[in-house]
Amino acid sequence: MGASVTPRGGGGGKRRRGHSKSRPMAEINVTPFVDVMLVLLIIFMVAAPMLTVGVPIELPKTAAQPLATEQEEPLTIALSSEGKILLQNVEVDRRNLINKLIAVSAERNNNKVFLRADASVNYSAVMEVMGALNAGGFNNIGLVTDAGGPKLDGSDP
Repeated sequence: MGASVTPRGGGGGKRRRGHSKSRPMAEINVTPFVDVMLVLLIIFMVAAPMLTVGVPIELPKTAAQPLATEQEEPLTIALSSEGKILLQNVEVDRRNLINKLIAVSAERNNNKVFLRADASVNYSAVMEVMGALNAGGFNNIGLVTDAGGPKLDGSDP
């Protein structure tokens, strides 16, 4: 932040004798601040997409609208095409799934969970996991899909 010194007295080119004192100029140079903020903005814009690391799942496409997000980080359970069950990107054994869900449910404020299943997973496997979620105390289940699927009214995208 630089401050410059300007001479007193109107600056009309004439100087008074004996009054050559200078005073600091009361303006702040904001250019360095703006430069730093723009650099930080670019860094966060580049880094933000890299923070969402997940399991590679090909979600089915639907015409449903996205759900509103909440304050607490949503609990996510995923079924991969290989049949693996992942709770927040950590693989969970099928036999221990209900016990894990009960423990997680006791620690959370809400009972909302997002279920992601690969499009190639059987319907019965998805229903088994939904039953385990219900038994674990989660009865507000949101099924995650990709947008742009068929609308079932004859106007496919």
